[in-house]
Amino acid sequence: MARLELSNLHAEVAEGDEQILEGVDLEVQSGEIHALMGPNGSGKSTTAKVIAGHPAYEVTEGEVLLHLEDDEFGEDIEIDEDQRTWNLLDLEPNERASLGIFLGFQYPAEIEGVTMTNFLRTALNAKIEEREELFEDEDDEDEAEEDDEGFENSPMEGPADEGEVGVAEFQGILQEKMEQLEMDEKFAQRYLNAGFSGGEKKQNEVLQAAILEPSVAVLDEIDSGLDIDRLQDVSEGINALRDEQGTGILQITHYQRILDYVEPDHVHVMLDGQIAKSGGPELAEKLEDKGYDWVREDVYGTA
Repeated sequence: MARLELSNLHAEVAEGDEQILEGVDLEVQSGEIHALMGPNGSGKSTTAKVIAGHPAYEVTEGEVLLHLEDDEFGEDIEIDEDQRTWNLLDLEPNERASLGIFLGFQYPAEIEGVTMTNFLRTALNAKIEEREELFEDEDDEDEAEEDDEGFENSPMEGPADEGEVGVAEFQGILQEKMEQLEMDEKFAQRYLNAGFSGGEKKQNEVLQAAILEPSVAVLDEIDSGLDIDRLQDVSEGINALRDEQGTGILQITHYQRILDYVEPDHVHVMLDGQIAKSGGPELAEKLEDKGYDWVREDVYGTA
């Protein structure tokens, strides 16, 4: 189990000094689904990007903490007591990912020439290697620096079977995850998102999370642009992340419709860079019916 904690988080655009987040307080536990809703410009996507470490934003106050239990990574990694809480603001994006933070993009990139299989295996091996480096002791770290010739993480270069997880083993993992998500195995041989429909790209984001098994997955408007069939497919994948892997989900969305299929444990409304109101699933239904003005009036006394 892991817990992501945002405490009094303030952030601004790195170039321009435009303040976006004005003191966000939020906690997401493994195995929970949280919906973060709010109008355009309220700070939802900025929150997601700050958690992941996007360089376009600068944190000016507050903390983003990840609390781990000693068995978070099974028998592979022994977590000492002084390593159970990490300030993500001190870490690079790849280090945050290795500790179990995943960001699902609203607009996934298309990469010609790199198959999904190669991309996903490379990402998994990079995560494993980075995590081992974070938790190794100082003596092991000094020895590793002497032997290190640089980590090659290009899926188009280097030995075909390089990495902790070899090609044959990864094929088994990929097949298992795709069956779990009820995805067509032909996806795996296509170039990453190249020629994919919007729904296929979003399904691929969920597959990446299934392969990487994050403690907390931040899904930034993964429901945008989906027809009803793809919405159901993506929703089933999100539910599988929670039910099969125990992943905590922070689902950022404008609309209540995905919450008909992915029932949240908690719903939060963001206004003007802050969490203005929190509640259960009934809060999302009320927002669908009445919009956001009533929240502003309820909290601030003005619409």
